[in-house]
Amino acid sequence: MMYFILLSSSWALSITHIHSAPLLLTVCVPLLFTFLCGVRMIFWLRNRGVSPTTEIAHAAMTRTNRLAVFIAIAFTGWSFMLVPYGDAYQQSYVAFYMAITVISCIFCLMYLRSAAVIVTTIVNGAFFVFFISVGQPIFIAVAVNVALVCAGMISVLLTNYRNFEQMIMSQLRSKALSDENLRLANLDSLTDLPNRRAFFSDLELALHEAKTAGSRVALGLIDLDGFKPINDLYGHSAGDRLLVEVAKRLLVLPDGLKAYRLGGDEFAIISAHSVDDAEFLGAANVLIDQLHHPFDMAEATVRVSASMGIAIYPDLASTPERLFDQADYALYHAKSTRRGSAVLFNATHESKINIDARIEQALKQADLTKELSLTFQPIIDIRWGKPIGFEALARWESPTLGNVQPAQFFPIAERAGIVGLLTRPLLKKALEAASHWDKNIRLSFNLSAHDLNSNESVLLLIGIIKSSNLDADRIDLEITETAFTHDFEQVKRSIEMLRLLGCGISLDDFGIGYSSLTRLHSLPFTKIKIDRSFIVDLDKTPASYKIVKSVLALSRDMGLQCVVEGVETEGELAALQKLGGTFVQGYVYSPPLLDKEVAEFIARSSGGVGPEELPEVARN
Repeated sequence: MMYFILLSSSWALSITHIHSAPLLLTVCVPLLFTFLCGVRMIFWLRNRGVSPTTEIAHAAMTRTNRLAVFIAIAFTGWSFMLVPYGDAYQQSYVAFYMAITVISCIFCLMYLRSAAVIVTTIVNGAFFVFFISVGQPIFIAVAVNVALVCAGMISVLLTNYRNFEQMIMSQLRSKALSDENLRLANLDSLTDLPNRRAFFSDLELALHEAKTAGSRVALGLIDLDGFKPINDLYGHSAGDRLLVEVAKRLLVLPDGLKAYRLGGDEFAIISAHSVDDAEFLGAANVLIDQLHHPFDMAEATVRVSASMGIAIYPDLASTPERLFDQADYALYHAKSTRRGSAVLFNATHESKINIDARIEQALKQADLTKELSLTFQPIIDIRWGKPIGFEALARWESPTLGNVQPAQFFPIAERAGIVGLLTRPLLKKALEAASHWDKNIRLSFNLSAHDLNSNESVLLLIGIIKSSNLDADRIDLEITETAFTHDFEQVKRSIEMLRLLGCGISLDDFGIGYSSLTRLHSLPFTKIKIDRSFIVDLDKTPASYKIVKSVLALSRDMGLQCVVEGVETEGELAALQKLGGTFVQGYVYSPPLLDKEVAEFIARSSGGVGPEELPEVARN
């Protein structure tokens, strides 16, 4: 715009002098100015969309300052050369041209303060000196007036420039603060790893780049095994320090792998390199081995393990959400079946997810009161060969899916948060069936961790028990160790409420979890149940024999009854008798029975000592 104003004003001035001044001044010089200004105009037009670097911008402004000196001298000198030609009107027009042009240049250069001052000083200084020296009062007045106006404009320019500078600096500070806030918003404050927000942002970006490049992205989700007991035993501050130490090991991952903390003891790893499955799985197992090494802390030397679920883009997933769900499922599978290892999501898992989704939908649409039923497996006192109780086992006959095994639908109901909808009708059916048994026969009933995670859930169970025809002191409620991975204090309150009601509390699947010994002394258990995994080939496996022997001794020392699950062979039963085991359940005595078969089983076992003649420990 400045070059356009200069050229248009200069050609207007030259036209007014075309007949009185030489062609060199009225045509040749303006043509030269037009060429030079045109070159600069083209340069600026071509570069107006370019965002320059700091160095390029600084060089351009330095060059503009130098050009300002040349342009101011050239146009001022040309103007003075025209003054001797023409009449008073033409001479006045030269003065007007110089005055109005310098004012327009001040406006055009207002954001480059140095150039504006250079042009004003050269043009206005020369203008003032020249027209004062003429001695003509009119020209002297014009010179003084233009000098004052320009001085005022320069003062305004300097003020505006300071405001402009402050605005820019404020924006830079705001941007720096915003960048810092953004960095902090994407950083986990405890471990200094990128957080969940950064993870999903980076995952989406990685998948977009992989789609463009035709490459692969590997995602690994990590969950620490055994963190919660350490956190509960030594306190949250110790747990936080342990997470910091875990993060330090994740910060030294090989090139191409980036770690994140998703929350709690959950971490994630993204590899945006085109790796094959075996390569990433190998790297994952190396990392798991590193995390398994002991951590030296002030409280103690502790050890945790880690499970990892891995999913690969674009093998079976095309979106970040789908990839995350697949890795999460692989993690769940690792924790369920291969704790402490890495599992790669595959087509079999995909099929299982589809089946699970169908089961979940069927559960949500089912008439559970009608479709759910129970079988009962005897718990036998092997000293007398008589049942002292029965464990209620759920069965589900779906109109759309047919017979669905509890091992399938209960974990799905737990993950979907609807397990309470199963527990309550099943408990009602179990209490109703047990109310017709001999008063010395007990009922064992399994509770999910979700049944204990709130006072409201427990109060509903208490209401069902109170409204039944079965005394609470004939009920054993079985709880697995996985319940302790939830809110332990709430689980403890729930157990204490049920114990005050009179119910017995059994710790189910003892030995396959990690919290048994740390919890046995702090919770009001009345029984423990040894998991079948320790009983298989008990008579042939010395290690299992020693473990069961130790658990039986522990239960006796703590005054707890001990029920051994899954006894299937005479050899296993004989080994238990030798160890002093008392209560067993399993196919060696009977498979699960229908309700109508329970009375017949009791009758078949009625020879010899009756339940009323059993020792007190067996009846309670």
